[in-house]
Amino acid sequence: MTDFTPFQSLLGGALIGLSAVLLMAFHGRIAGMTGILTGILPPLASDWQWRAAFLAGAVAAPLLFIAIGGQIAFSVPVPMLALVVGGFLVGLGVHFGAGCPSGHGICGIARLSPRSIVAVAIFMVTAFATVFIIRHVIGG
Repeated sequence: MTDFTPFQSLLGGALIGLSAVLLMAFHGRIAGMTGILTGILPPLASDWQWRAAFLAGAVAAPLLFIAIGGQIAFSVPVPMLALVVGGFLVGLGVHFGAGCPSGHGICGIARLSPRSIVAVAIFMVTAFATVFIIRHVIGG
């Protein structure tokens, strides 16, 4: 069972939206995590510095939150193999969907991109179906 945390969810969403707006305003770039990560892997993109800073901030922010006394409580109720398979499937989806959920969902929909709207609709339907099958058909 997942605990819903409305305040933390709202704050997190607002910070993600703000970072996407600032990245677009200052660099003219879309905040898709996969595209950002790809630019710092060899061969390095010419603008790898802002990409590395963005990813460092994404890692440092939760660590800073914990350091100032916040708690991040979560559990992963599936075996490691399921996580690896899930990560592989997400990677395939990112490749064939020409972008990741963050790029399509946060930035693409905000730009009213038809491709992003369709991609997010497919992500959501697939997620709903997966949760239904896992929880109600298989019984996980």
